[in-house]
Amino acid sequence: MTLVEAPLGEVGVFAGMHPDHLALLAGCARHAIFHPGDVLLREGDPADTLYVIRHGTVAIETFVQTRGLVPIETVGAGNVVGWSWLFPPYRLHFDARALSLVRATAIDGACLREKFSQDPALGYDVLSHLAQVLIERLQATRLRLLDVYANPGQG
Repeated sequence: MTLVEAPLGEVGVFAGMHPDHLALLAGCARHAIFHPGDVLLREGDPADTLYVIRHGTVAIETFVQTRGLVPIETVGAGNVVGWSWLFPPYRLHFDARALSLVRATAIDGACLREKFSQDPALGYDVLSHLAQVLIERLQATRLRLLDVYANPGQG
């Protein structure tokens, strides 16, 4: 088991993933560190990385014309940010900013897409694990946006 592979298997989102698939994920991964205020993702930029948060807190934000950057959700260890690499045109739809020291595993999206095409079972396994996070995040985003637009003076 590699140094990257071990933390991936311990992270909530990938817990229980087939060990061979964890090894393939690790082949596309590297360690990343972000300091408070560092930007992990910027809306509109190319989407090329899935970040698996191992330590720290990340704010997911969106720009609202009348209010500037508005927080959508705050995520911590065991969560992921940046899955736009899955969907053409591979552009980011939100910002993500470190609120504290963040240790993450950065998984190269193009590398992962290539591995999915070579091994559809890997793609199914990864997407099965990400699907629950996607649903939860979309629901949280929807609720937050309802609050933002219903109460434009609040943050």
